[in-house]
Amino acid sequence: ICPGCVFLITQSACGMAAVWQQVLAVDDFEEDPRAQGARGHRRSVSRGSYQLQAQMNRAVYDERPPGSLVPTSVAEASRAMAGDTTLGENYAFAGMHHIFDQHVDSAVPRLQFANDDKHLLACCSLDGTLSIMTLSPPPPSVKVSLKGHGGPVTDFAWSLSNDIIVSTSLDGTLRIWNTEDGRCIREVRDPESSELLCCTFQPMNNNLTVVGNSKHHLQVVNISTGKKVKGGSSKLTGRVLSLSFDAPGRILWAGDDRGSIFSFLFDMATGKLTKAKRLVVSEGSSICSISARSWISREARDPSLLVNACVNKLLLYRVVDNEGTLQLKRSFPIQHGSQHVHSIFCPLMSFRQGACVVTGSEDGCVYFFDVERNTKAIVNKLQGHGGPVLDVSFNCDESLLASADSTGMVIIWRREQK
Repeated sequence: ICPGCVFLITQSACGMAAVWQQVLAVDDFEEDPRAQGARGHRRSVSRGSYQLQAQMNRAVYDERPPGSLVPTSVAEASRAMAGDTTLGENYAFAGMHHIFDQHVDSAVPRLQFANDDKHLLACCSLDGTLSIMTLSPPPPSVKVSLKGHGGPVTDFAWSLSNDIIVSTSLDGTLRIWNTEDGRCIREVRDPESSELLCCTFQPMNNNLTVVGNSKHHLQVVNISTGKKVKGGSSKLTGRVLSLSFDAPGRILWAGDDRGSIFSFLFDMATGKLTKAKRLVVSEGSSICSISARSWISREARDPSLLVNACVNKLLLYRVVDNEGTLQLKRSFPIQHGSQHVHSIFCPLMSFRQGACVVTGSEDGCVYFFDVERNTKAIVNKLQGHGGPVLDVSFNCDESLLASADSTGMVIIWRREQK
């Protein structure tokens, strides 16, 4: 073990001792009976686990204000573990690995790698279908097409175990798909017959999905029964375009086409939504993408929200309390005025000083920004799309990046091997 790591362990030990005493007192994980349902969608919930994590964080970082970096010696140890490469070197790409064009001439608004998977990804298209693609064994190919929607598909989400995909469409239906054979397991029609625009799984209970529609409504749906959850609905100021939970699943953020982001408290026992806070980002601008992250990196400990809002900027917010209140931390210039452009946090927790986010852009490029760099924040820029880049997704080990555009092209980019 390197000397820097020994220093980190030694310095943390005293502050952590009291916390670990509490670890021993925490009961074993207990099954939440409400989280039981279809195979592969059962999650264990630990009583006090979130409070414990917060105490552990404070034990190490209680002397520094939010947003600051860890002490220099610890940062040096962290960078040493990463091989002393810079953030720019770490996110250098060798070029295109593959191009999928099965949706050519129809925009691909969303794509996402499967959870904890290096080679399986899916995308949805305005042609009314979804594709599940595999990159290994070579050559890359379309594994299965999901057909059944009667209108453009606007959004989708993988279940935690990757055996189910839920999708929303302008045809007013939520569909649940078997990812192995492409069968539609269930169709849930919107009771208002309105267009469905976005969806996301509740991270601690994949039997529950949150759906946003064009009539400003947010609704929690039990996909096992196809029924709405009592108390799990609310109304925004505009069409609901984007959704994101925090990691524990206790706060939900929703963005609309009027420029507002709402936070909701999610009751884990009942599925009830309680409206908490509202932030007007820019009056009349669409909140196209919201992505939540507990920590940006090992050296920047803020719970954060990454937002695309049609204001020609990528916005990074700090989450300042348990009700989801947001405070603007940084913004990064991109071309984004009208298209539904999305962005992501890089999935791996960085050992470096600095942290990276990736976004599409209306100029047809993919941008990488270091959120901790005050000047010249662009780390990398990928060119190759023939239209606005609408979505980006990393696989679990960041060896491959996928990007999709308004012409229907999906490009797989391969990281340089160091």
